[in-house]
Amino acid sequence: MSGVSEPRLRVDDFDYDLPEGAIAQTPAEPRDASRLLVLHRATGMLEHARFGDIGRWLHAGDLLVVNDSRVLPARLEGERPGGGAAEVLVLRPLEDGERWEALVRPSRRLPIGAWVTLRSGDRVEVGERLADGIRAVRFERDAHEVMAAAGEMPLPPYIRDRSAPADRYQTVYARPPGSAAAPTAGLHFTDNLLASLAAGGIGRASVTLHVGLDTFRPLEGEFIDEHRIHREWYEIAPEAREAIAGAGRVVAVGTTAVRVLETAARTDTESGWTDLYVTPPYRFRAVEALITNFHLPRSSLLLLVTAFVQAGMSGATPFAARDRLLDAYREALAEGYRFFSFGDAMLIV
Repeated sequence: MSGVSEPRLRVDDFDYDLPEGAIAQTPAEPRDASRLLVLHRATGMLEHARFGDIGRWLHAGDLLVVNDSRVLPARLEGERPGGGAAEVLVLRPLEDGERWEALVRPSRRLPIGAWVTLRSGDRVEVGERLADGIRAVRFERDAHEVMAAAGEMPLPPYIRDRSAPADRYQTVYARPPGSAAAPTAGLHFTDNLLASLAAGGIGRASVTLHVGLDTFRPLEGEFIDEHRIHREWYEIAPEAREAIAGAGRVVAVGTTAVRVLETAARTDTESGWTDLYVTPPYRFRAVEALITNFHLPRSSLLLLVTAFVQAGMSGATPFAARDRLLDAYREALAEGYRFFSFGDAMLIV
């Protein structure tokens, strides 16, 4: 490097044109019938395949690291006092163990102490205002039982077709409940595909990161370093840490798995809150390949993937990495790939 400082990266530098028709409204059937675009970081070479063929680019000794968090049926529709519709979108428990963070609509018409009555007959008490438009809420009985009785999957706002079965917004290996959005890179895996990969010597380890709605929030400010992301809870079991340490190549399934792995690599902790914000340039300490979907313009996820592409390009600038990634996005659009949560996938090696 010449010693001259890199130009400050702008949010506008990570924008791209996306036709509305390219946003997937329903998932592929079966899951692994989705398309797969393979990007070789060092050369920019692209290959086209189906997700079910991903084993062609994986090798014995590789370890898939998946996020096993289960999406909560967190969208609760009800009625506010005196009549009128209300919605409570549950995010995560507060540290007092009795209340939850939630987005409440219409927030202005629901003062502190107001009760929203759900279709199940359960009631939710609306509490004080927290940061970023979030409210504290309290349930009259166990929150998970209430969500099971009255909740709907919190599909992203860009998915208007609600016809997909609820389990299609869960990975087949989802276990501990806690996410407000799915770790979508894992939606492409089937039990049969995972078994086939395991038979080829490709391992799998589960980590947990409970995904918040920040994944859909656009970058704030003019420059990328002005944005801040919310904390999310993560956990890595000892057996997963052991598998990761002994892996031939760590293949992160999704950006949430990347954030867990890189947080743990820096802090040497097995659980806690992470607000890791990965922007280019970034030195990855754990992740060596990445399975991911196509991400929103001007998003923190697009920045993370750009940083990962740059890490595989010797001496490249963030702008060169951005161009390589967005060139791949443009080819995907030209080839009819489908974008975002129910869309197609990339493998970046």
